Amino acid sequence: MRAVEFVGRTLRGEWYGIVVDPLRQLRRRGPAALLLAFVACAGVIFFHAIAQHPGGEAAVRILGGVQGDLPLWLALLRTPVSLYVPALDLPVWAGITQLFLAFALAELALGRRRTLLIAYTATLAGTLTVRVMLAMGPGWWGLGLPPEVGQVLDTGPSAAVVGLFTYLSVVRHAPVVFVLTGGSMVFESVVRPNLAGREHLIAVAAAITLGLLHERRRRRWSAATKTQDTASV
Repeated sequence: MRAVEFVGRTLRGEWYGIVVDPLRQLRRRGPAALLLAFVACAGVIFFHAIAQHPGGEAAVRILGGVQGDLPLWLALLRTPVSLYVPALDLPVWAGITQLFLAFALAELALGRRRTLLIAYTATLAGTLTVRVMLAMGPGWWGLGLPPEVGQVLDTGPSAAVVGLFTYLSVVRHAPVVFVLTGGSMVFESVVRPNLAGREHLIAVAAAITLGLLHERRRRRWSAATKTQDTASV
């Protein structure tokens, strides 16, 4: 019975923290609160449509294609655009729902500025860490990567999606959401070890780190506030 009660409290807390509270924000602020979600989906659809035309795929690669063998300055220049460039070998429509939900829930729960920060940090962490793995070379207990991997495109918006869901699960204390998002990425990287799997793991690790740092600052601020209230009394 205690286990059932614990599971019930956990699911109820996650439902209110991940779904109910953002929906209340949406009702209060209106559709304008979903600006990032609409822009992200429109950007992915736009670049996907361009890639279907002759020469369009090359243009998409030039604008937002990030590879490990690119000069660092060029990779950093393309990384913001890569958030809207879907993987060209995967069905784009399958990820649109996840992309919209991730940005919509994060924008409502975290605010626009922090959502952009988490999404960009998760993507950039994967891009930079892959470069380190390429510099290490094959070996290093499986951490290094061979040079040919440097010609593979990065994950596009999926790293941002994974990072946002993971960050939300940490700051909203949602273990079920974490298992379904971050945990599934760990499972995927074990079953199908590839570059995308590694970048997803890095995005998960970056989001966890940012989430724990946020929680630490929040607890310190809460403790300082209680101390001031006690002193004033």
